[in-house]
Amino acid sequence: MGLLEKVREQDYEESLDEEIAHDVLVRIEETVDLVSPTRVIFASIAALLILTASLVALVWIVPYEQVNVDIVYRQGGSGHIILVELDNRGSRMIEDIHVDIRFLDSDGIEIDRTSFDKQQLAAHTSIAGDELELLISGESVWENYSIEILLNYDYYGGKIDVRWIHDVGQWTMETFSDKTEYHFL
Repeated sequence: MGLLEKVREQDYEESLDEEIAHDVLVRIEETVDLVSPTRVIFASIAALLILTASLVALVWIVPYEQVNVDIVYRQGGSGHIILVELDNRGSRMIEDIHVDIRFLDSDGIEIDRTSFDKQQLAAHTSIAGDELELLISGESVWENYSIEILLNYDYYGGKIDVRWIHDVGQWTMETFSDKTEYHFL
Protein backbone atom coordinates (compact mmCIF):
# COMPACT_ATOMS: atom_id res chain seq x y z
CA MET A 1 0.00 0.00 0.00
CA GLY A 2 1.47 3.24 -1.07
CA LEU A 3 1.56 6.59 0.63
CA LEU A 4 -1.14 8.00 -1.65
CA GLU A 5 -3.51 5.17 -0.79
CA LYS A 6 -2.91 5.68 2.96
CA VAL A 7 -3.70 9.40 2.66
CA ARG A 8 -6.90 8.66 0.67
CA GLU A 9 -8.00 6.09 3.30
CA GLN A 10 -7.30 8.53 6.13
CA ASP A 11 -9.27 11.28 4.32
CA TYR A 12 -12.14 8.84 3.81
CA GLU A 13 -12.18 7.92 7.53
CA GLU A 14 -12.10 11.62 8.48
CA SER A 15 -15.01 12.35 6.17
CA LEU A 16 -16.96 9.47 7.76
CA ASP A 17 -16.19 10.86 11.24
CA GLU A 18 -17.34 14.29 10.11
CA GLU A 19 -20.61 12.85 8.75
CA ILE A 20 -21.25 10.96 11.98
CA ALA A 21 -20.46 14.07 14.06
CA HIS A 22 -22.76 16.14 11.83
CA ASP A 23 -25.59 13.58 12.24
CA VAL A 24 -25.12 13.59 16.05
CA LEU A 25 -25.18 17.40 16.10
CA VAL A 26 -28.38 17.46 14.04
CA ARG A 27 -30.04 14.99 16.43
CA ILE A 28 -28.96 17.03 19.47
CA GLU A 29 -30.43 20.19 17.93
CA GLU A 30 -33.70 18.37 17.21
CA THR A 31 -33.80 17.10 20.81
CA VAL A 32 -33.08 20.55 22.24
CA ASP A 33 -35.98 21.91 20.20
CA LEU A 34 -38.24 19.27 21.80
CA VAL A 35 -37.18 20.11 25.38
CA SER A 36 -39.13 23.01 26.79
CA PRO A 37 -39.46 24.37 30.34
CA THR A 38 -42.99 23.01 30.63
CA ARG A 39 -41.82 19.52 29.64
CA VAL A 40 -38.99 19.69 32.20
CA ILE A 41 -41.46 20.74 34.91
CA PHE A 42 -43.90 18.00 33.90
CA ALA A 43 -41.13 15.36 33.94
CA SER A 44 -39.95 16.57 37.37
CA ILE A 45 -43.47 16.36 38.80
CA ALA A 46 -43.93 12.89 37.31
CA ALA A 47 -40.64 11.71 38.83
CA LEU A 48 -41.65 13.17 42.20
CA LEU A 49 -45.01 11.37 42.06
CA ILE A 50 -43.33 8.07 41.22
CA LEU A 51 -40.86 8.51 44.08
CA THR A 52 -43.66 9.39 46.52
CA ALA A 53 -45.72 6.39 45.43
CA SER A 54 -42.70 4.14 45.95
CA LEU A 55 -42.14 5.47 49.46
CA VAL A 56 -45.82 5.05 50.32
CA ALA A 57 -45.66 1.47 49.06
CA LEU A 58 -42.62 0.75 51.20
CA VAL A 59 -44.01 2.32 54.37
CA TRP A 60 -47.68 1.35 54.20
CA ILE A 61 -48.02 -1.64 51.89
CA VAL A 62 -44.90 -3.83 52.18
CA PRO A 63 -45.40 -5.91 55.33
CA TYR A 64 -42.79 -5.27 57.98
CA GLU A 65 -42.64 -5.11 61.75
CA GLN A 66 -40.68 -2.77 64.01
CA VAL A 67 -41.50 -1.35 67.46
CA ASN A 68 -39.92 1.60 69.27
CA VAL A 69 -40.02 2.21 73.01
CA ASP A 70 -39.33 5.81 74.00
CA ILE A 71 -38.47 6.49 77.65
CA VAL A 72 -38.29 9.77 79.55
CA TYR A 73 -36.75 9.74 83.03
CA ARG A 74 -37.08 12.72 85.39
CA GLN A 75 -35.91 13.15 88.93
CA GLY A 76 -36.69 15.90 91.37
CA GLY A 77 -37.07 16.66 95.04
CA SER A 78 -40.08 14.42 95.47
CA GLY A 79 -38.76 11.35 93.64
CA HIS A 80 -38.54 9.85 90.16
CA ILE A 81 -40.85 9.71 87.15
CA ILE A 82 -40.53 7.27 84.25
CA LEU A 83 -42.71 7.84 81.19
CA VAL A 84 -42.84 5.27 78.39
CA GLU A 85 -44.36 5.41 74.90
CA LEU A 86 -44.85 2.28 72.81
CA ASP A 87 -44.79 2.98 69.06
CA ASN A 88 -45.69 0.35 66.45
CA ARG A 89 -43.87 1.70 63.39
CA GLY A 90 -44.53 -1.42 61.35
CA SER A 91 -47.12 -1.91 58.64
CA ARG A 92 -48.91 -4.72 60.46
CA MET A 93 -50.62 -5.16 63.79
CA ILE A 94 -48.86 -6.55 66.86
CA GLU A 95 -50.74 -8.62 69.44
CA ASP A 96 -50.52 -9.89 73.02
CA ILE A 97 -48.34 -6.99 74.12
CA HIS A 98 -46.76 -7.04 77.57
CA VAL A 99 -44.44 -4.33 78.91
CA ASP A 100 -42.71 -4.43 82.32
CA ILE A 101 -41.03 -1.26 83.61
CA ARG A 102 -38.71 -1.88 86.56
CA PHE A 103 -36.80 0.68 88.63
CA LEU A 104 -33.66 -0.81 90.21
CA ASP A 105 -31.12 0.57 92.66
CA SER A 106 -27.35 0.40 92.06
CA ASP A 107 -27.24 -3.11 93.57
CA GLY A 108 -29.90 -4.43 91.18
CA ILE A 109 -32.62 -4.58 93.83
CA GLU A 110 -36.06 -3.72 92.52
CA ILE A 111 -37.51 -0.56 94.05
CA ASP A 112 -40.74 -0.40 92.04
CA ARG A 113 -42.36 -1.81 88.91
CA THR A 114 -45.38 -1.49 86.71
CA SER A 115 -46.81 -3.72 83.99
CA PHE A 116 -48.82 -2.93 80.91
CA ASP A 117 -50.85 -5.39 78.82
CA LYS A 118 -52.72 -4.73 75.60
CA GLN A 119 -54.43 -7.19 73.30
CA GLN A 120 -53.36 -5.50 70.05
CA LEU A 121 -51.83 -2.33 68.63
CA ALA A 122 -52.60 -1.32 65.05
CA ALA A 123 -49.92 -0.49 62.50
CA HIS A 124 -48.38 3.00 62.58
CA THR A 125 -49.86 3.85 65.99
CA SER A 126 -48.42 4.58 69.39
CA ILE A 127 -49.68 4.44 72.94
CA ALA A 128 -48.69 6.23 76.13
CA GLY A 129 -50.51 7.16 79.30
CA ASP A 130 -51.00 6.41 82.97
CA GLU A 131 -50.50 2.66 82.53
CA LEU A 132 -47.05 3.27 81.01
CA GLU A 133 -45.89 5.60 83.81
CA LEU A 134 -43.94 4.75 86.91
CA LEU A 135 -43.88 7.22 89.82
CA ILE A 136 -41.41 6.55 92.63
CA SER A 137 -41.59 8.85 95.65
CA GLY A 138 -39.36 9.00 98.66
CA GLU A 139 -36.21 7.61 97.03
CA SER A 140 -33.02 9.64 97.00
CA VAL A 141 -32.55 11.60 93.82
CA TRP A 142 -28.74 11.79 93.93
CA GLU A 143 -27.91 8.12 93.53
CA ASN A 144 -27.45 5.88 90.49
CA TYR A 145 -30.36 3.73 89.40
CA SER A 146 -31.33 1.56 86.45
CA ILE A 147 -34.48 1.36 84.38
CA GLU A 148 -35.26 -2.05 82.93
CA ILE A 149 -37.79 -2.43 80.13
CA LEU A 150 -39.08 -5.88 79.20
CA LEU A 151 -41.16 -6.02 76.01
CA ASN A 152 -42.99 -9.10 74.73
CA TYR A 153 -45.40 -9.27 71.81
CA ASP A 154 -46.55 -11.48 68.95
CA TYR A 155 -46.52 -10.48 65.32
CA TYR A 156 -47.38 -12.19 62.06
CA GLY A 157 -44.07 -14.06 61.80
CA GLY A 158 -43.37 -14.94 65.41
CA LYS A 159 -42.79 -13.70 68.93
CA ILE A 160 -40.48 -10.95 70.21
CA ASP A 161 -38.92 -10.88 73.70
CA VAL A 162 -36.49 -8.00 74.33
CA ARG A 163 -34.90 -6.43 77.38
CA TRP A 164 -33.27 -3.01 77.67
CA ILE A 165 -31.45 -1.57 80.69
CA HIS A 166 -30.58 2.12 81.07
CA ASP A 167 -28.46 3.57 83.86
CA VAL A 168 -29.86 6.86 85.20
CA GLY A 169 -29.16 9.29 88.00
CA GLN A 170 -26.46 11.51 86.53
CA TRP A 171 -28.93 14.07 85.16
CA THR A 172 -32.31 15.38 86.25
CA MET A 173 -33.81 14.38 82.89
CA GLU A 174 -32.75 11.66 80.46
CA THR A 175 -34.38 10.22 77.35
CA PHE A 176 -33.87 6.87 75.64
CA SER A 177 -35.22 5.36 72.45
CA ASP A 178 -35.06 1.58 72.04
CA LYS A 179 -35.94 -0.23 68.82
CA THR A 180 -36.63 -3.82 67.93
CA GLU A 181 -35.16 -5.28 64.76
CA TYR A 182 -36.94 -4.93 61.43
CA HIS A 183 -38.73 -8.07 60.25
CA PHE A 184 -39.77 -7.95 56.58
CA LEU A 185 -42.41 -10.12 55.01
